[in-house]
Parts: sequence; structure tokens; C-alpha cells
Amino acid sequence: MSDSREIPPSGRRTLEYVKEAAGAAESRQDPRYEAVRSRDARFDGVFCTAVRSTGIYCRPSCPAVTPKPENVRFYPSAAAAQQAGFRACRRCRPDASPGSAEWDLRADLVGRAMRMIADGVVDREGVGGLARRLGYSSRQVQRQLTAELGAGPVALARAQRAHTARVLLQTTPLSVTDVAFAAGFSSVRRFNETVREVYALTPSALRAAAPRGSHGTADGEGLALRLAHRGPYAAAQVFDFLGRRAVPGVEEMRGEPGRRTYRRTLALPYGVGVASVAEPARSKPGGWLDVRLRLTELRDLATAVERLRSLFDLDADPYAVAERLADSGPLARLAAAEPGLRSPGAAEPHELAVRAVLGQQVTVASARTLAGRLVAVYGKPLAAPDGGLTHLFPDAAALAEAPLDEVGMPEARRTALRALAAALADGTVPLEAGADRDDAEHALRSLPGIGPWTAGYVRMRALRDPDVFLPGDAGVRHGLALLGCAPPHAARWRPWRSYAVHHLWRAAAGSTPPTTKRPARANRSTP
Repeated sequence: MSDSREIPPSGRRTLEYVKEAAGAAESRQDPRYEAVRSRDARFDGVFCTAVRSTGIYCRPSCPAVTPKPENVRFYPSAAAAQQAGFRACRRCRPDASPGSAEWDLRADLVGRAMRMIADGVVDREGVGGLARRLGYSSRQVQRQLTAELGAGPVALARAQRAHTARVLLQTTPLSVTDVAFAAGFSSVRRFNETVREVYALTPSALRAAAPRGSHGTADGEGLALRLAHRGPYAAAQVFDFLGRRAVPGVEEMRGEPGRRTYRRTLALPYGVGVASVAEPARSKPGGWLDVRLRLTELRDLATAVERLRSLFDLDADPYAVAERLADSGPLARLAAAEPGLRSPGAAEPHELAVRAVLGQQVTVASARTLAGRLVAVYGKPLAAPDGGLTHLFPDAAALAEAPLDEVGMPEARRTALRALAAALADGTVPLEAGADRDDAEHALRSLPGIGPWTAGYVRMRALRDPDVFLPGDAGVRHGLALLGCAPPHAARWRPWRSYAVHHLWRAAAGSTPPTTKRPARANRSTP
């Protein structure tokens, strides 16, 4: 059987396939080994390959000599490979692989836990804090994660801290002690032990082994990083989407299409950040986005990176999305015309919810203007302006009691915004990483002035749900009309309906040549 026949269909790159493939491990040939043998980068981040003869674990796409099948072991996470005694490959750096799209797709305990761990909940609140947020006992969380990922929450958080430490060691002049605490370790001794176990090097030796130019350098402009993504990435479309919605004072887009830089402020657990993300050149596409971060507290690095990954949808599986949409008839042409189209998330979930209310029944430009007024009056000023960035977005507590007269909205909209802000501030509406999506949507829809469209939009972006459809949205209706589809047709796009919505929006806006005559005008733009 050829390699192409043994590799699964392009859409099945998640843990579902890995679990099924595990059942074939006792057969003559494990399909995962074929992915390793062909150096298939589409599986990076889905599983790790460990080699018993060397004690090293790698990405499936590692360029090293393919190991013998009898020496290979597969693990569903880097943490599981580390717990089994393997160290990370210095050549392919598996700890820097894109995350698995499985964690956004899944809404169960494990999926929610992984989103929370990535956001730094275990580092800040411990396993007990993670369990409380999830609504389960610590023992249940430990058991579920270990059963599915081969590692518990402590080990998973430890793997993330190790990765953060490596980045800081190899890209900044910080002292080893400063790196230890910035990466989230409680002591220098624990930091030294972890680095030796994960990388088989001391921190100083790991710094000396940094590949030249691998992650840039740190200077007065901040920490330079590369955030990996999987497969094709429609960067121009993502930057278009974010640029049209950039809120003055909090966000800005610099440069011309093809050479733009998106910048924004970040309110983080320990301090404030400013992020700059460069649009990759179309002539030189890579597997990453170049990012520069300025943080008042380096302890916020891992959280800031995760929030940017969410905003730019870097852990998506474009192969799975493309396969599903290609089977859906009318939408197939749009998907083929724009491979790698993403569904942007949110860097600040509470901010996104407020902006969704501001954008009800108005154009994108009007929503942006309203949000800019809100920031100017109620936002927290930066210590010093940074270009066009002057404020953090107002926090929910500040808006809950605000008159909002300066914003220029109808009283009903102001009432809805204050009710939402109060619910966000007291936790009635949970939007933190890993929140239960159904509970959050139900809580949103119980508030005055929040209907299905607003709740769905918040679920799609703030809660990173890849399977949200907005049948009441004007752009979606016009996109469906262009394709000659009715809303029930959207069931064929599960579980990637959020991506279908973005294709429909772009079709309605005239970004893709229509197949039928385009309706004259949408009655509402999408915020």
C-alpha cells in the first residue's frame, strides 16, 4: 500500500484519528509511522514521536533520519513524552509545534482543561483552582487528563513552563534566575531540574545551543517570537478582518496590504503588554507569524502568547476544515479559492463581548467609532502612549456603573451594555479560557438586549467555538443567497460552521466572485 493510501484523509488530523490509529499499532504498520516516515507536518502538534534508542521525542515532521519502527513510541502530548523520560529534540523543537485544534473543537472536561492550562490557570491558581473552574474534583481532572493525554495538569503546565523558559533563554539577555521566575517556576532549583530533564542541558548550555536567528533577539522594542501555525494561512484576510475592526487607542494597523503590522494593548494577569504581529509576505510564506511583545511583567509571556494564538486562530486545522467544506457543494468553490481562511478569536474575551453589544444593528465602522469613544472615556491610559496605542480596553467593573452618555447610544443599548458588564464582572457570564460554552451562551441570552446573534458571535470569537452558525446575520443570509443555499444546508458544514460563516461574509462583501447575481445591499454589517 502506498504512503498516500495509508495516510488518513486530510481532514482527520486530530486526536480522533490518533486514537483510531493507536488500535492499529499491533498491526504490521501503524499509520502514525507513515506520517513520520513521510515527515508530514500536518500532524505536528497532534502527537509526538519518541525514539527509544536515542531517548528523544520529535515532531512527526522532524527532518532527522527516520527511526526504525520497533524503536518508535507515540505520545498524545509533549508532557506525556517528558513523563516517560524522553527529552525534546533540539533540531525540530517539538515544544514549539502548533497546538492541536482538538482543544477548540471539544467542549468536554479535557478540552476545557487544556484551554485553561494554556492560559496559565495552573501556574496562577494550582490544580485546585483549575478543578474549581471546571466544576470537578482535582482527582477527576487528574484522572481524565492522564487517561487521554498521558499526563496530568501539573505535567502539562510544566511542559508549557519549560517551553517558555527555552524561549526566554534563547531570545533574551535575562539572567537565568530572572528567566526561572518569568517562566513561572517557583524556585531556581526546580527550574534547573526541569530544563535538564526536558532538554538534557543546563540552562546555560541551552542558551548557548540556540540556533542562530531562530527566534530573533530581545531589544528595546520587546521580545521577538515566531508563533507557528499549521498548513496554509490566509494572512491577508485575517489582517483585513482585524484592521476593519481595530478600535482606536487599543488597536492599530500600520503599513500597506502585504506588509502590515497589527498592534494592540493587552491587559494580562500580572501587568500590561503591547503586541505587534507582522503580516507575512505573500512571496515568502512561512509556517509562523512574527510577533514582538513588550511586557511589564515577563511572567505574562505564556498567557500573552496563548491569547495571540487565539486571536489569530493559529491552532486551527485547515486541512480538516477544507475537507469538510469541499464536501458541502456550493461552499466548496469559496473554500478552494481561499485556502487557510481562519476564524479569528479574541485577545480579551470580555472586550469582545462588549464590542459585540456596541455593534448590534450598526455597521462595522460605526461599531468601531462607538468602541473608540468608550475607550477614550473609560479605558485605562498606558503609562506612556505607544504610537497610536494609548489605553487598555475598559474593564467590566468600570462599565457596570458607568452612565455611558458620552458614547452616543440609545438608552436600551446602554442598559444592555451595563447589564453585560455587571454580569462579566461578577462571573454570572463566564468567558474565561475553558468556560463552558453552553452555560455562557445561556447566561448571555438571559440578559436584557442580548439575543441569539450577539450570543452566537461572542461564542464564536470569545469562546473560540469553531462550530457556530449565525442564520440571522445579514451577511450570512446574503452569502447563502449568492450560493443558492438555505440555512438548513449549514448542517453539512459541522463541526466547522464558524469557518463557513467567514466564507459567507467574504462572499457577501464581494471578496469572492459570486455564482449568482448579488443582492443589492446587506441591512447590517457584522461587528
